[in-house]
Parts: sequence; C-alpha cells; structure tokens
Amino acid sequence: MTRQAATETVSVMSIAIPLALLAVLSGAVAMEAGFVPFGQRAAALPSPRTVTISPRTFAYREATEYFKNGLAIDAPKRDIKVETPLEIMKFQTSRAEYRRCVDEGFCASADYEDLPSQGDLPVTGVSYDDAIRYAAWLSTRTGEDWRLPTDFDLAYAAGDRFPDDALGLAADDKNPATRWLADYEREARRAASTDPRPQPKGSFGMSETGLMDFAGNIWEWTSTCNKRIDLDKAVVEEQDPKGCGIMVASGRHRSPMSTFVRNPKGGGCSVGSPPDNLGFRLVRRPTFFQSIKDFGRRATSDIFASFTSAQTVRSNDES
Repeated sequence: MTRQAATETVSVMSIAIPLALLAVLSGAVAMEAGFVPFGQRAAALPSPRTVTISPRTFAYREATEYFKNGLAIDAPKRDIKVETPLEIMKFQTSRAEYRRCVDEGFCASADYEDLPSQGDLPVTGVSYDDAIRYAAWLSTRTGEDWRLPTDFDLAYAAGDRFPDDALGLAADDKNPATRWLADYEREARRAASTDPRPQPKGSFGMSETGLMDFAGNIWEWTSTCNKRIDLDKAVVEEQDPKGCGIMVASGRHRSPMSTFVRNPKGGGCSVGSPPDNLGFRLVRRPTFFQSIKDFGRRATSDIFASFTSAQTVRSNDES
C-alpha cells in the first residue's frame, strides 16, 4: 500500500468512527427520550434530589482494620483517581420517602420513638437489610438503578466532612502510654451528641461538595464489609462480601454494625462510642443509555481531538 493510499484510509476511518459513534449516541438518546420504544418502563415516581460529585483525585484511608504485632495500626491512606462522576442523594432518605415503601408493603416499618407524622426528618431506626430493600423498591418505582454507597463513595462525596479515624502513631510504636493517649483523644472526638434526636434537613450544614447533613447525628449505612487484616500472617484471607454480616456505617466516625441492627445503642459491633442513629442515602447508578451517551461523548471527543492533531501534523509535514 502506498503512503498516499494509507493516508486516505486513515482519513476515512477517522471520519467513519466518529459518525458511527454519533449514530449510536443518537439512537440511545432517542430511546431514552421515548421516541423509540424499548421495553416497558416502570411506574414513575419522582426521584430524590441528588448532587453530582465531579471526578477528581481523592485521598482515601481504607475502612479496613489493620493489626501488626497484636496491635491495631492505621490503615493505609492512598490517592485514588476517580474518572467518572458520582451521583448521590443530596439529603438522607426521609421518613416520608421511606413511608411510601412501607405503605406499599415492600419495606418494614422503621423503629423510632418520635412521631411518624414528622415526615421531613431523616428516617432512622432502619437496618442495613431495610436500606437494601428500600433501594430495590425505589429502583423499581423510578425505573432507575439505586444502591447503597460504599464507604469510599461516602468519603468521596462528603469531602471535607468525612473524618479521619487514624491514631497518627507509627506502625512500630509499642509505647502503651502513647497509644492510650491517642486512643483517648480519638474517643473524646467520638463523644455522643448532646441532642441525639434527628433534626430537619439542613440542620448540619453542607460539605464542600454539596452533600447535606453528613457527619451530623445520623450514621449512614454503606455496602462496605468490615474487614480485619493481620499483617503478621503470610496469607490474608479475603472475606466473601455476600456472606458479610457486619457492615460499616459512616458518620462522625466509622462504626461496624451487624446488618440486622436498627438501634445502635442496643446492639451491634460498634467500637467505642456507638452511633446516635442509623439512616442512609443512596447512589444512583447511570442507566445503560446514560453509559452509552457518556462513552459516546468521551470517545467522540477523543477521536476528533486525535483527528485534529493528525491533520495539524500532516499540514506541518506538507509545509
């Protein structure tokens, strides 16, 4: 193949690929907008308000408990580059929102002492299992895909509001006095609220990312399994998340809680000060069509950028 023919082939491909992607993108948009029928849509229910967290590099300390020489040490903190947006509920799920699921017979009634008529308050007295059932119900009723966030999701979404539970000790520090003081200071920061009663939306302010009320007096269920790693062992056993009975609830500090617990003060596995209340918020996963659109936009943008760059180089070579 001559150089000219090869160049023409590359030029044709550079144009054909974006056009093909554009066609796929247009089809996805048409189906999403309802111009082209595609299966039966679920009954419509207004979606909760959400906030979209833009991609960025984020410093995250693992929720895993690490041990060395029989002593607890700080989990590693790593910079993680997130490349896709995260869409999460702006507020915690409210009593009124959860009540709809109960009224339809899909969810069990929440266990709280205050008057249930205060629908604008965040729902509390719910277990991990309750939160999972609500996510399934909401997905069915909105035709969208809702799930519990991971601990990383909440840390990423909460930004400056997410706590760092590290003791701040060197891994080889065996001084019991130093460790005792560090642990005492951490537990002092975890002291229970003066008023543990759930408060109206917005009572605990907004994070730098736009998330409301995180790290108030409600800890939020996550889909992260509580794990313990002993660095002295040659082989670290990975627990199957499906069989995990203890999940991480995140708030002013992390608390491992049994999945069936509704009242954190009456049971569970919380270390130190227990949570004041247990509630949750959900993450909305992009639909299949949204994923296609996002992929199409990124791919088309990249290809056109490469095509423009190639044309510039070609023009310079010809000159």
